[in-house]
Amino acid sequence: WNPAGAAPRRAGAGEPGADKRQRDALAGHPAAIPAVVLGYAETATGLGHSVADALGEAVYLHSTRRPVPGVTPYGGFEEEHSHATSHLLLPVPAGLLSGGGPLVLVDDELSTGRTVRNTLRALHAADPRPHYVVAALIDLRGTEDRAAMDSLAAELGARIDVVALASGRVGLPEGVLERGRELAERVGAATPRPGARNAGGTVRRIDAGWPAVPAGGRHGFTPAHRERLEKALPGMAERVAAELPGGARRVLVLGFEELMYAPLRLGEALADLLGDAVRYSTTTRSPVLAVDDPGYAIRNRLVFPAHDDPADGPGERYAYNVDQGFDAIVLVVDEEGDTGELENGLVRELTGLGDVVVATVREER
Repeated sequence: WNPAGAAPRRAGAGEPGADKRQRDALAGHPAAIPAVVLGYAETATGLGHSVADALGEAVYLHSTRRPVPGVTPYGGFEEEHSHATSHLLLPVPAGLLSGGGPLVLVDDELSTGRTVRNTLRALHAADPRPHYVVAALIDLRGTEDRAAMDSLAAELGARIDVVALASGRVGLPEGVLERGRELAERVGAATPRPGARNAGGTVRRIDAGWPAVPAGGRHGFTPAHRERLEKALPGMAERVAAELPGGARRVLVLGFEELMYAPLRLGEALADLLGDAVRYSTTTRSPVLAVDDPGYAIRNRLVFPAHDDPADGPGERYAYNVDQGFDAIVLVVDEEGDTGELENGLVRELTGLGDVVVATVREER
């Protein structure tokens, strides 16, 4: 199994069961580590959940931009550089974030670290703890930003460790903004608008058969939830596979915004049945320029309206690299996102590319 886009070839790739064996090896840990893991909406909701899985005994929660009636926010913080800045923490029960062990904050990248510092201040004010770990795929902080994190640790009287798979810096050559603006104008003129595609594929709708666990970490996900989900995944994959067009092997499993973990796990289970031609990605709020060039990461995009009645109002949403000749696309949504706007927006766009299975995740209440 590989995420959408290019991926390195692994040892054993293509061998029956190789994907599952490697995934189990990566997820395994010699000793379970009790911790609380917090992921950032939207980009790190699935990433944070995967970190919690690897730690074994971790409780997981991700921030959300979707207020829920009857749930009192534990706290909130601002992501000042983002196009959608406000985050809420909605653990159920409210004491879910308490307990021993470190608190691990997971994000895709650290640019300045300001969002993390905002979060740490808010969390420490609500429930002080002695140890925090910040985990990211890439750390781009400069010297002053790193010093600011050290100063915060001294201010809070806590230990703050930062770990990342890679570090780097961003440098912009002269004239890059002007050249970028010209490129955006040229490419944007050729980008289809929502509804511009002609529906050519079929749409099948199914209940995903989600077990009696949360659909993700919006209100918390425990090791007990994880155990029940693992038992249910093979049956869910078989249910989805039965709805695919005959002979479909190259399949895209597509999640949306904060619902990233459910389609990720379903995609893994589907790959165990169909092989490693299964791909996974999600829709997003983040606007990225698509350029149809072999050397560019984002080759194509769909643009469509929000479909989950977001608290901050309607707006455009995006799906990238979905136009790659898939045999079928499995769109995984929760009940809140399965609306008329979904049918008239994203689903209509996807059927312009081929056959679509809409798998709805229904949580027991």
